[in-house]
Amino acid sequence: MSTQLKRVHGYLAEFKSAKALYEAAEQVRDAGYKRWDVHSPFPIHGMDQAMGLNKSILSLFVLIGGATGTTTAFILQYVTQVMIYPTIVQNKPANIFSLPAFFPVMFELTILFAAFSSIIGCFVLNQLPRFNHPLFTSEQFKRFSDDAFFVCIEARDPMFSREETKSFLEGLGGSNIELVEDEV
Repeated sequence: MSTQLKRVHGYLAEFKSAKALYEAAEQVRDAGYKRWDVHSPFPIHGMDQAMGLNKSILSLFVLIGGATGTTTAFILQYVTQVMIYPTIVQNKPANIFSLPAFFPVMFELTILFAAFSSIIGCFVLNQLPRFNHPLFTSEQFKRFSDDAFFVCIEARDPMFSREETKSFLEGLGGSNIELVEDEV
């Protein structure tokens, strides 16, 4: 007989409407919880502010990727076309003044490196690939993409306590509060 060990993922609480979810998110944020999320069948305007989320760092990844692409293209072309094998076409100079000829390749590598850094950054920031999530084991969570609104406070949050977190969610007006477990 095999017994599977389970680890607590957190509490999942259902709310009646988008407005109730928005207000609950503000209260969870104000209570000091850090590891939590909301789930809704549609985007709710202002939810980022209600959750206290900062601007994503992804734009910095894309900027660094694009700058790396531009620099790579310039160095590659300058070293090969000016230093190692100077290409003189119609008596045009083979020095830094031939920079306009480098623009097409610099542009293409800027876009390419920015796109790759965007994709890789999305995977890293979203902690992907993850093929299964503990919330998928919840029967009530299957309704989040249809007609239900949820808040999930994770057990890895420093403020998480089984009794206090559950009573906190009840005080916010959450219903069908469920302890979600993850198989180890």
